[in-house]
Amino acid sequence: MKQLRLIIVMMVVVCLFSGCSAQETATTKERVKVGIMLSDVGLGDQSFSDSAFNGLMKARNELGIVFDYRELQDTKTYEQGLKELVEEGNDIVIGLGFMVQEDLEKVAKQYPKQHFILVDAVSNLKNVTSITFKEDEGSFLAGVVAALATKTNQVGFIGGDDVPLIHKFADGFEKGVHALKPSASVSVVYAGDFGNDQLGAELAGEMFKGGCDVVYTAAGFTGVGVLKEAEAQGKYAIGVDSDQYFYAEKAVVTSMVKNVDVALFTILQQYVQKGEMPQGTVQLGLKENGVGLAPIRVMAWSEPQQKLIEQWKQKIENGEVTTKE
Repeated sequence: MKQLRLIIVMMVVVCLFSGCSAQETATTKERVKVGIMLSDVGLGDQSFSDSAFNGLMKARNELGIVFDYRELQDTKTYEQGLKELVEEGNDIVIGLGFMVQEDLEKVAKQYPKQHFILVDAVSNLKNVTSITFKEDEGSFLAGVVAALATKTNQVGFIGGDDVPLIHKFADGFEKGVHALKPSASVSVVYAGDFGNDQLGAELAGEMFKGGCDVVYTAAGFTGVGVLKEAEAQGKYAIGVDSDQYFYAEKAVVTSMVKNVDVALFTILQQYVQKGEMPQGTVQLGLKENGVGLAPIRVMAWSEPQQKLIEQWKQKIENGEVTTKE
């Protein structure tokens, strides 16, 4: 009898553990899996990739997703990284940056039932949701700040590459500067590299030597060199994508924040809660909190100056100002 009771107890214990194990397995399987192919520089760019990664970490912590990532230095091609993420069984695969588009569309055609997200470019494929930002709107405000900050009436822009996406930053910036100071000079240079901070420092140094005292950069890790060179020379700079004040605390007046983290979190939240992905293109500007300015620091800003920046923001949101070429 004692032996029978012992056997029953052991069976109950085994069942309990099996039940827990099955429950955990089911829970794990139910969690949304996300894979991301990072932009060319990858983690540590102190800009675009880091912002996207932060959005996924927030989604993991608050929504319970699990995620994996690939970097170009490991996979050698975007196509290989994207394929690995698909074959890993991710529910959603993200391609970060306009440079990923060609390879992402190639992979998306091979896997028509797979959900993809393309950030910073537009795809017409049905299984790809595109996220784009109105960089020209945020850059217009950066131009307003630069116009208020300059003493020499000469400012500059350093872009990562001479491509349409980066033109949006440059054009918006120039329009913002000239909205306040029509006679101001705006120098524009393209580095041809998003991952070279030394090159950024050299280009910034040339601009400062030429008379610029405020430089706005949209160049990834190359831009970090711009910020640090501004600090070294006692000039002012405006960062991009994330709040870059902490990389040059005596120079970075503000940053044109591109909320990639917010955009990815919002779309993943919709997918987790409703099982749906937005169709087509999601475009985010000032009104949608897709872009904006980080806190303004370093210089002493008067209340009228701060109100002026806010007024221009409202004008853009209300459609009273054109920020595009």
